[in-house]
Amino acid sequence: MSLQIPFDNSYAALPARFFTRVSPDPVAAPELVAFNSDLAAELRIGAASASVMAEIFAGNKMPDGAAPLAQVYAGHQFGGFSPQLGDGRAVLLGEVVDRGGNRRDIQLKGSGRTPYSRRGDGRAWLGPVLREYVLSEAMHCLGIPTTRALAAVLTGEAVYREEALPGAVLTRVAGSHIRVGTFQYFAARQDIEALEALFTYARDRHYPQAETPLDFLRAVIERQVKLVVQWLSIGFIHGVMNTDNTSISGETIDYGPAAFLDIYHPVTVYSSIDHHGRYAYDNQANAIAWNMAQLATSLVPLMPDSDVAIKAFTETVHAMSGMIRTEWISAFGRKIGLESATDEDEALIGELLTSMADNQADFTNTFRALIHGDARDQFTDPTAFDAWATQWRQRLQRETDPEALMRSVNPAFIPRNHRVEQMIQSARAGDYAPFERLLKVLSRPYEDQPGAEDLTRPPLSTEVVQQTFCGT
Repeated sequence: MSLQIPFDNSYAALPARFFTRVSPDPVAAPELVAFNSDLAAELRIGAASASVMAEIFAGNKMPDGAAPLAQVYAGHQFGGFSPQLGDGRAVLLGEVVDRGGNRRDIQLKGSGRTPYSRRGDGRAWLGPVLREYVLSEAMHCLGIPTTRALAAVLTGEAVYREEALPGAVLTRVAGSHIRVGTFQYFAARQDIEALEALFTYARDRHYPQAETPLDFLRAVIERQVKLVVQWLSIGFIHGVMNTDNTSISGETIDYGPAAFLDIYHPVTVYSSIDHHGRYAYDNQANAIAWNMAQLATSLVPLMPDSDVAIKAFTETVHAMSGMIRTEWISAFGRKIGLESATDEDEALIGELLTSMADNQADFTNTFRALIHGDARDQFTDPTAFDAWATQWRQRLQRETDPEALMRSVNPAFIPRNHRVEQMIQSARAGDYAPFERLLKVLSRPYEDQPGAEDLTRPPLSTEVVQQTFCGT
């Protein structure tokens, strides 16, 4: 039985310079590791045998209606501009319109070389594939906009990095794979015709209410502000917020060295390639504003008066700091039980975070423990929490149901870095039970789950993950 995917492709109808038509490289012995049947139902994808799905999601066979291509884009990588990047190890199979009427991309990641691979082999190994599968699905269940994982397939071939590793391909789903870097690519070439076509396409697909490039910029910024504050509120660190990894749709995309805080400290960095902390936990708000400035610069050529455009775009980007602060106070206010936190509550929130950093408190467990009344146990000096808690309890008297609010925004379970690494090592040995267990528990992150308490435990000193890697 063949796999029925109701493709309705639109990006492939754009001018040829937007992409290169390319098919995935076949693999030796594809084996289906995971398939997201709930997501498949959303996408109106029919059923098929595991062997058929393995062939398709490895790239060995193209389903009817696919229009495989690799997208081209540019990007600032840690501040340095690369005028041409592109999908170096990914192939967009096509798009579907899901049951909710939303257009979504289906892309294979790790499917072989493309014209944009440069010196890479275009492949991925099993570790990063399972890592992105778990993290992206966890983010979705946490209620945060994200790409999602549809399937993971072993290739039956080795991928060579520092050692021979089992090869794999991830099938991921996104609102689109249009990036800030896509706009930068055409702006850098002064290809106004293509830039206009891209703007029209992206606007119609994601922000149909936006009539002008300025409206479009404001709409993108609004989503990015909400997204990054959501990251901060759960202790998520993207790790590589380059402009080519910033999606126009406002989704979390390109899980490479992404990680979650254990012990809270604002300057935490996990990414092995972020040598100077450009994308540290507390610098992500600055990073997204910088990225939006690059989008604004790319949109200037579409405006009739560049001087007027630069002034308006500059004001719009500069306004982001106030937007982020307002959103942050609201998000972290909810985390401590305040339904409608105001500027007056900012100091209370800040004092808690400072005390957490000073006392090596676990980020996730501290906020969750506020519900149960045992948060002081998270502090090396519990009296530091006691001093703050007196003010906090007084403030809670003005709230109606702070416990229910905190329970709805403070997860009990996140994909802790050491558990993800343990899952990967087990999978390398052929044991997928930890992977499947993580997926199951993380599908209900805001619920207390008896029997899963071990997944809330911070790492022991021997389990701490010091660095995370892109896996390219």
